[in-house]
Amino acid sequence: MKTKYLFSVLILYMNYFIHGIGASLLSQQVVKEMLVVQWGLGVDEKTIMQVTAIAAALGLGRLISLPFAGPLSDKLGRRISVLIGVASYAIFFVGIAFSPNVTVAYVAAVLGGIANSFLDTATYPAVAEIIYAYTGIATMGIKFFISISQLLMPFFLGVCAGTSMSYKMLPVVSGVAIAILGVLCIFVPLPTNAGSGKSESFIDNLKNAHFSLESLALIFIGFTSTATFQLWLNCAQVFGKEIAGIPSEKVSIMQTYYSAGTMVALVVTSFLIMKFKQVRFLVIYPAISAVMLVLVYMIKTPVICYVGAFVIGYAAAGGVLQMATATVNDLFPKIKGTITSLVMIASSLCNYTILSAASKMTATNVILMNLVITVIGILLAVFVNLRYGTLLEHADQS
Repeated sequence: MKTKYLFSVLILYMNYFIHGIGASLLSQQVVKEMLVVQWGLGVDEKTIMQVTAIAAALGLGRLISLPFAGPLSDKLGRRISVLIGVASYAIFFVGIAFSPNVTVAYVAAVLGGIANSFLDTATYPAVAEIIYAYTGIATMGIKFFISISQLLMPFFLGVCAGTSMSYKMLPVVSGVAIAILGVLCIFVPLPTNAGSGKSESFIDNLKNAHFSLESLALIFIGFTSTATFQLWLNCAQVFGKEIAGIPSEKVSIMQTYYSAGTMVALVVTSFLIMKFKQVRFLVIYPAISAVMLVLVYMIKTPVICYVGAFVIGYAAAGGVLQMATATVNDLFPKIKGTITSLVMIASSLCNYTILSAASKMTATNVILMNLVITVIGILLAVFVNLRYGTLLEHADQS
């Protein structure tokens, strides 16, 4: 990597520091309570669930925009797509902070999902093009910055509470911060080969790509890997409280262990993938997650839930989706933005369908569903690994 791109990479990663706040903002209990009061609703379980519906709109925004976000990134260049993402995110934060009702918040959340799509389809290829010798490390850096901000989320909320500021200051400050980063993105250098200038559409790019069963399996890992950590992130605290008997005031500690595990994984894996092929971890890490889910399901104690949070944070949220994205980019070097869209569409489809299903299930059954999906991901990854050498030989034709 050339030194002139160091600041560029930092700016691209800092966008994801802010994204980490946006992605977890609507899952914070104090923020949920603030919003339902702001919308003139009573604070009870039913109204709080309306905020969960707003969070689901993030996935809807991604599904809407991913089919054209990737091709635009390939055609117009990474810089334009980053700026679209940053602008949309700024509107999302301000819209959530000052939303007078559920409808406005829902529209803002859809824009947040659109922002995420444009950032993903621009930043994943861009950092892979800059740190071309270690594409897996490059993309895991994105997850690292997300994890840092999510680890600091309790601190940010604590600052608001300790200084008697409204919790809406967090999205407001985040919106201003990402707007500033957007201005910097206008001026920082990016690789000249980012954006091919070709006019192919998403459908045309797919028609011209040479997909195999193995590459389709790799794309579907975007679904299974997302399910493993999203189901845990959104439902494990309910399991910990209702099944394992963790007190209400302590169950949030699981989030701390989860984030810590993610950060440790990103550091450790960054060193490991310099010695081992990143595609191997698509089998190893989900296998670790599967074993941990079995232990949590069988033992059902507070200690195993805390251990499970750390292990799932490490093995499921510690870069599997990012490594899958980097691997599929290596296999389709001519349409990186488009192929990133496909992986993220699979991920977004998981967010929408699997979490919707989980909302109607018991916490115990969610753990079982998570285990089944994770095992499917392991089988897909084994299949990809067995054929990986052949896939690379044909990569230049894809």
